[in-house]
Amino acid sequence: MAAAEATGGSSSSEGDAGVTLLGFWTSPFVLRARFALNLKGIPYTYVEEDLFGDNTKSRLLLASNPAHGGKVPVLVHHGKPVAESMVILEYIDEAFPDHLPRLLPSGDPHRRTAARFWAAYVDQKLLPTWIPLYGRATVEEQVKAAGEVIAVLETFEGVLGEKDEFFGGESVGLVDVALGGFIGWLRASEAMCGVRTLDPARTPLVAAWAERFGALEGVREIVPDVPGLVEYNLMKRARRGLPFLPPHQTH
Repeated sequence: MAAAEATGGSSSSEGDAGVTLLGFWTSPFVLRARFALNLKGIPYTYVEEDLFGDNTKSRLLLASNPAHGGKVPVLVHHGKPVAESMVILEYIDEAFPDHLPRLLPSGDPHRRTAARFWAAYVDQKLLPTWIPLYGRATVEEQVKAAGEVIAVLETFEGVLGEKDEFFGGESVGLVDVALGGFIGWLRASEAMCGVRTLDPARTPLVAAWAERFGALEGVREIVPDVPGLVEYNLMKRARRGLPFLPPHQTH
């Protein structure tokens, strides 16, 4: 378990804001929480959990999220744990109201409800297609899953207005952070199965959004790179006893 200060360079054990985030570097759900904290400029201590090594999960993680067997992410604020990425995002928004951008728009119940709907849509529709994209036994199965991922992104293509920089409008919102957690993995799809899921030819607005969001300060520094994700996926496949599928060459 390794700890690192983030976004504030604080010398306290939980950052100036009393915040610690327990996570794992490849997790899109952990990345959501890190993006939100970074974009809002909230100092925090990030603790990288050892999910596969000899030390296993930390006592703090197991104690902080017993309902889910110590899954990440867990945000600890002044000693009180908050689990599950979408719950954490809304907690950050409410606990630090003066830190912008606000992930949920204030004063507009309909826009807040719409943001919650599409953020939930990421987990309801994208997540079930993303998992088999990297976890199926054959390339053919992966390619089929990649097509299903693209179909979900085509739905988001219709949600993202042509004049909007982000799903939150002019600034980042809840949907941006929820979907943004998957950017690294979506970029890696071509190397893993030969299909480009963030394809400007199929979803030009979403592809352009991914470039804008991925370039933001507080995001670009922590999005996992494609080679790292490819190597990690090969390790996970080996641990699960799945066949070795060599990475595709990309240009």
